[in-house]
Amino acid sequence: MANFNKLQVLSKIECAPMVPVFYHKDIEVAKRVLKACYEGGVRAFEFTNRGDFAHEIFGALVKYAVQECPEMAMGVGSVVDPATAALYIQLGACFVVGPLFNPEVSRICNRRLIPYIPGCGTVSEIGFAQESGCDVCKVFPGDVLGPKFVKGLLAPMPWSKIMVTGGVEPTEENLSSWFKAGVFSVGMGSKLFPADVIKTGEWNRITEKCKESFEIISELK
Repeated sequence: MANFNKLQVLSKIECAPMVPVFYHKDIEVAKRVLKACYEGGVRAFEFTNRGDFAHEIFGALVKYAVQECPEMAMGVGSVVDPATAALYIQLGACFVVGPLFNPEVSRICNRRLIPYIPGCGTVSEIGFAQESGCDVCKVFPGDVLGPKFVKGLLAPMPWSKIMVTGGVEPTEENLSSWFKAGVFSVGMGSKLFPADVIKTGEWNRITEKCKESFEIISELK
């Protein structure tokens, strides 16, 4: 069962509006990355469902987080169907993220009061997702749709809370473009976890990238 309720999770994302998006098949690497992000101020972490036995890694990571990162809300990403959502919720997922919007996933998450953040590429998709109970919608892929899309949809739908993933970078120029457009939060993947950093185990560099990102964001909000 999730160790944080829906309101707590949304509050964590709002207060620390950069959510790392990460997957690794080695649980020890995943633990070190999670800890590095936590020390950098991250309070909501998305582990993606992208590899064989990813759910086993996630389950172990949730147990680790309870002990070593007690304020971290662990979420699962790349979820496209309700069965997968239910599996991860049973393993302790505090929120569920997908690359697309599936109303059946929304029903599963709503039943357990778990935030569902679906990927949407049109204003209509965002509207349908909101009707199904999604408090936050993910604009994806962000590098294709761009900040102008976010700014444009917020004009007629200012109540919308938008997370953007895809093409987000830990730089002032990139983060500024998204937050000035009005995003609620951003999801950051490969740019936060360079391959050479993971290979050499320079975990402090991840911590510093997280801190730098939050410093930039705090000046923009």
